Amino acid sequence: MPIDRHARTMLPIPDRPAAGLTTYDAKDPATSYPPIEPLLPPEGAPNVLIVLLDDVGFGASSAFGGPCATPNAERLAAGGLKFNRFHTTALCAPTRQAMLTGRNHHSVGMGSITETATSAPGNSSLRPNTKAPLAMTLKLNGYSTAQFGKCHEVPVWQSSPLGPFDAWPSGGGGFETFYGFIGGENNQWEPALYDGTTPVEPPATAEEGYHLTEDLADRAISWIRTQKALMPDKPFFVYFAPGATHAPHHVPQEWADKYRGRFAEGWDAQRDKTFARQKEMGVIPADAGLTPRHDEIPAWDDMPDELKPVLERQMEVYAGFLEHTDHHVGRVLDAIEDLGVLDDTIVYYIIGDNGASAEGTINGAFNEMANFNGMAALETPEFMRSKMDEFGTPYSYNHYAVGWAWAMDTPFQWTKQVASHWGGTRNGAIVHWPNGIADKGGLRSQFTHCIDVAPTILEAAGLPEPAMVNGVQQSPMEGTSMLYAFTEADAAERHDLQYFEMFGNRGVYHRGWSAVTKHRTPWVMTGGGMVAFDDDVWELYDGNVDYSQARDLAAEQPERLHELQRLWLIEAVKYNVLPLDDRTADRLNPDIAGRPTLVKGTSQLLYPGMGRLSENSVVSIKNKSFSVTADVTVPAEGARGVIIAQGGRFGGWSLYVDDGGLKFVYNVLGIQHFATAADSRLTEGAHRVRMEFAYDGGGLAKGGDVTLLCDGVAVGTGRVGATQPLVFSADETTDVGYESGTPVSEDYTPQGSRFTGKIHWVRIDTGDDDHDHFIDPEERLRVAMARQ
Repeated sequence: MPIDRHARTMLPIPDRPAAGLTTYDAKDPATSYPPIEPLLPPEGAPNVLIVLLDDVGFGASSAFGGPCATPNAERLAAGGLKFNRFHTTALCAPTRQAMLTGRNHHSVGMGSITETATSAPGNSSLRPNTKAPLAMTLKLNGYSTAQFGKCHEVPVWQSSPLGPFDAWPSGGGGFETFYGFIGGENNQWEPALYDGTTPVEPPATAEEGYHLTEDLADRAISWIRTQKALMPDKPFFVYFAPGATHAPHHVPQEWADKYRGRFAEGWDAQRDKTFARQKEMGVIPADAGLTPRHDEIPAWDDMPDELKPVLERQMEVYAGFLEHTDHHVGRVLDAIEDLGVLDDTIVYYIIGDNGASAEGTINGAFNEMANFNGMAALETPEFMRSKMDEFGTPYSYNHYAVGWAWAMDTPFQWTKQVASHWGGTRNGAIVHWPNGIADKGGLRSQFTHCIDVAPTILEAAGLPEPAMVNGVQQSPMEGTSMLYAFTEADAAERHDLQYFEMFGNRGVYHRGWSAVTKHRTPWVMTGGGMVAFDDDVWELYDGNVDYSQARDLAAEQPERLHELQRLWLIEAVKYNVLPLDDRTADRLNPDIAGRPTLVKGTSQLLYPGMGRLSENSVVSIKNKSFSVTADVTVPAEGARGVIIAQGGRFGGWSLYVDDGGLKFVYNVLGIQHFATAADSRLTEGAHRVRMEFAYDGGGLAKGGDVTLLCDGVAVGTGRVGATQPLVFSADETTDVGYESGTPVSEDYTPQGSRFTGKIHWVRIDTGDDDHDHFIDPEERLRVAMARQ
């Protein structure tokens, strides 16, 4: 007997004992029990594939008139629907948490990215248990569930290899399988991967042709084939979320080279070309206006001539990256089609979790972490020219210039992070479902939002929103199902009210009208003081006749503007948007932000073999003096390799043994390297080795003096000229006795980094005393026994 629909509002579905005669002997002819049936969703529930790309503007992909070839997006659109008024939150983690739960991003604690979480409910990065994710609902209704790629929804203090795993995809996220990475971005050539909750290494190296997007597609294809071979009666829910095309823009050179010379005219000309193509294709209305370039974004003609070849290459690399990503999405689609189930699969292909990223500075970046540390000035035009041929390779961590991001958001204003304007929040979306969509190649212009995806899938599957999940009463979803638009091209939109907010950039949409205000500029990480929130200038747009927010009507209709401003405030109170918080760099500091930290105090004891420790899992040594102490045993043949390393090729530090001697290297952004080497070799036997860094003080990112010691005797001194003040990396980790990812120092490779002697323990200490207080664990026990 099929499970009653009403019972599905309580998940897990309560087991019901079979009523009837219980016999004494199983051989009794009267013995009868109903057959055990596997849990399945209602008959006709489709498979679901959500593809969510990263940092792709509305005007980037060829499917929406852009210069980057996305043939697989085009073929899906030809057999399905394009939505040209689909919206995101303007930033990655908030969009993802909102889409996966059907709730607004502040409602699920994700007012910004996890790295800038605060103690305020709307910005805590903690999803309330009253808002279960879609994957959990589908799994508890009989779906097979799997995620491949990026997960940026784990609070940073829960991101170590020991969790807790409540917010991880295969923990409390509802996905039975997860293969991907935790965090906002990853090195596409040498990623830090997890299989479930277990750290794993990539199956090959960059030199062997490895690339993360291809690996994710391989894993997804294998899982889908296995699922249909073993459980053909169960539908699947696959969430395919590659790290592409978020920076770093990493792609095999031949994909970038396909675009050589295509962007020589610059970003202003590219906007014009894309705009004309969008109108020709009909993906924007014929009367849409092309919004002008703001003064904060330089004109292409005003850029230095010596930098223009670098700028061109940045865009060539990005375009190749997006086409490469679409190619591997196509492989996943082909696998589903080969299995004969594509017609019965709802595919959401969402081309970007926000607008194009303007976090690469006016000139672009060889290492995007330079700007995040307020050190973009290190990347001079001369330096950028010297690195141009490395863009996209394993030896860069590159990003394109602000002007390209603006061009990729054609025809709208602004970019990622700017939640006020459509350039930050409007993304091309395609829905393909042959068994549910008859209007092949159709266009839909109803206002929709990422929070609408979850209720759409539930309605298509014939599943109710659960009222109870795992014993916790659920709050209603805040999105609106898009299913009505699948069959009614001209249906009145049902999602007619939506607020937006990100770092103080804010807006509200209501029945065609939008009131918006831009508060801060995404690429200005330090300095550039902001006005008070009440002094922000609001704009007013009539989306019924002005698709792209090109004609500001604030001066003409002040009363309507005031009404929408009040409506924004009402929605902000309803969904935990307040208090507004426009801080960025300050919120990287957990003490200022008010979020928990995994490590307490000023010192940390680590043991050999510990690794994949995220930056938030290790005591911070930034902008202060610190020491590293280790007890090691050197074998007769000598020792070499890493004692401890934090970060990697694009920023970090390492204490290691090279050619028999102790060595310390501080790597600033892959641009400056400061090395201190001991003047003697480590002899056979037990030693206490130590590195002391005496910070100069006087502000952030200053240098300091280095002293190397062995058994209390100084064996080397050196100087670090500058340090990274805020963050080493978004993906590299801290490892003891080896180094994963890319190497901090050119003296070794990760494969050859393992320490050949024995490490007993390592301690990082940032205290203000003379550091002589530390007693190793064995000695502590002896002292305690002596005191007795």
